[in-house]
Formats: sequence, C-alpha cells, structure tokens
Amino acid sequence: MKTSDFDYDLPPDLIAQEPAARRDESRLLVLRRQPTNQSRQPSAVGRQAFPITHHASPITHHPLPITHHVFPDLVSLVASNDVVVVNDSRVIPARLLARRAGGGAAEVLLVTREPDGTWRALVRPGGRIRAGSVLRLEGEDRVEIVEHLATGERRVRLVGPGGDDAVLARRGRVPLPPYIHRDPTDRDVERYQTVYADAPGSVAAPTAGLHFTPELLAALERKGATVARVTLHVGPGTFRPVSVEDPARHHLDPEAYVVPEAAASAIDAARARGGAVWAVGTTVTRTLESCAEPDGTVTAGAGWTSLFIRPGHTFRAVDHLVTNFHLPRSTLLMLVAAFAGRDLVLAAYREAIKKRYRFYSYGDAMAVL
Repeated sequence: MKTSDFDYDLPPDLIAQEPAARRDESRLLVLRRQPTNQSRQPSAVGRQAFPITHHASPITHHPLPITHHVFPDLVSLVASNDVVVVNDSRVIPARLLARRAGGGAAEVLLVTREPDGTWRALVRPGGRIRAGSVLRLEGEDRVEIVEHLATGERRVRLVGPGGDDAVLARRGRVPLPPYIHRDPTDRDVERYQTVYADAPGSVAAPTAGLHFTPELLAALERKGATVARVTLHVGPGTFRPVSVEDPARHHLDPEAYVVPEAAASAIDAARARGGAVWAVGTTVTRTLESCAEPDGTVTAGAGWTSLFIRPGHTFRAVDHLVTNFHLPRSTLLMLVAAFAGRDLVLAAYREAIKKRYRFYSYGDAMAVL
C-alpha cells in the first residue's frame, strides 16, 4: 500500500467555500459496502431496508452500489434499535493575528491547552519567533512565547485582562481550514460548529456533524434510535497530508478523547439488542476503535489517541459511517478506504465528482453502510 494509491483529481470549484444555506440541505451519497470488507457485520435483528425516497436514484440503474439523497434521508436509514454516536467537541477561536516587536505580521494557531495554563501552538513565521518573544494582539492583549518545542510547536501564554479565555473571546478567530480561501465571517462562528457542540477544545470542526439540525436529531430519537455523545478534540493534523510514500511511516499527533459511561452503555445496549453503531465522522470512528475490546464492547474512559486507521484495520466497534469527502492522500481518506475498500471508495469519489457534490469541511456527506 502506497500513499499515492489514495490520490485523486478534484476540480477546485468543487471545494466548498461556504456552507449550504441550511445545514440539512447538504446532499448525501449512500455507499453500500461489499461483504468482503474488514468491518464487523451487525446482527440482522431489527434491521430494515432503506426506503428509496423521491430524492434517490434507483440503485438498479447504477453500476455501483450507490444512491443519491439529501441529508435528512439519513433518518430513514437508521433503524429504531441503532445508536448514532456524535462528537460533541466544540471548536475554539484558535486563530490569533498578531504583530511582532518590529511590526511584522504573525499568526498563532492554538493546538492544546496544557495543565499549567500555557498552550501548545503553531506560530508563523516560525523561523523568526523565538522563546522570549512577545506578540502583540490588540489593546493590552498579547502572546508570550515561552518555549520552542522539539516538535516545531511553541509553548505560549495568552496575557490580557480576564485571562486567556477572555483574550480568546476578544481576539480569537474561527480557524477555518486552509483550503477555504477567505477570512472567517460572523456566519462561520455558528456554522463551523455542530449544533450539539459542548466541550471546548478543537481547532477544526468534526465536519460530518455539521449537517445535523436539532429537528433531525429529534426525528432520530422519535424513531427509537439513541443519540450518544463522545468527545475527541480535533487537532491541526487532520488537514496534514501524508507526505511519505509508505503510510506506516506517518504518525498522527495525539488527540484527547472522552467516552462517557452513558455513551459506552448506550453502544453496548444497542449491540445487545441487535442494533448497529453509527459513527458520525472519522473522529468518532477513531475514538470508538481506540476504546473497543475484541468483541466490540466499548470501554468508558478518557485518554489520548494517535490511532491511524488504514486498510488492513479490522473494525470492532463501528458498523456504519457518516462522513464528508476528504482530501487526497489524507489519513481521513485512508480511514474511509479501510472501512469500505479503497477501490470502492475512490469509485464513489469519482461518482461524487461527476455529480458535482461539494467537497471537504463545508461540503456534502456520504453514508457508508
């Protein structure tokens, strides 16, 4: 397996620069896996066929196991005894625009808050900003460079009236991904955040969840499905392509996660009654697979994971995946390929490009069954 095996050509105009007018107006490509993949097969008890709605293209007219829908059709796909697991991490306003002592521009992207109140951060221009430097924000607010870390990151301290949370509230900006070529607006403050975001800590949104609305979540629960919450704080490595040709030489930065007892119990209860586990996004998938026992039981707890899921991984906890369309050569695309098979996933991406789906964070979604 080579990194170049996960490359594909994407027309730049399909990279979504704005969110859909409404969260649930995104399109949904439904991909049915082949039975030879490595994933756990859920019990047939309580399963139901997915009724084709007026949005769908009949599968009998398509050479691939694909149908086309809009996102609210997901409710018809989830069975009443299933559990849908979401990531409730909240994106922090992690991007800070500053000035160096000589007047030059600088940028700080906060990554992780440390127990002592400092932050690990990415700083640009990296070569010119050393330990002991002070970067000015506005007013009395500033960023002090405490230490240059071996990873290339800096340890920094936010200083200003009210402490670092107040500095972030005043000066922080939405950390939009680098492929969105515009400055963030007030609209992004709300839309680059899931409706169930609760635990602050991410510097990138768990984007598969951006399509959900309160009404859609309520519809799932009315149907009898359980919605469970876990937390994984997304770091900037989510946007980092795999630069080496051997994916095994690529290492993911550790990310903090929490699986509450309520979530673990809901997952195990769904499995016991023959239901399936839906992971909303690659972050949920990595969290559950990091905590799963060989029999699929999910253990509650908190910790750090750097699990890199790629083809060859045997899934223990996840039966179905809801995800966006990901960058070429990325760890996220490799995860989806591990779940459904590389050839099938790349064929689905070619179909999505042909049908002009919108890609990446603010783009459309795919459900992999």
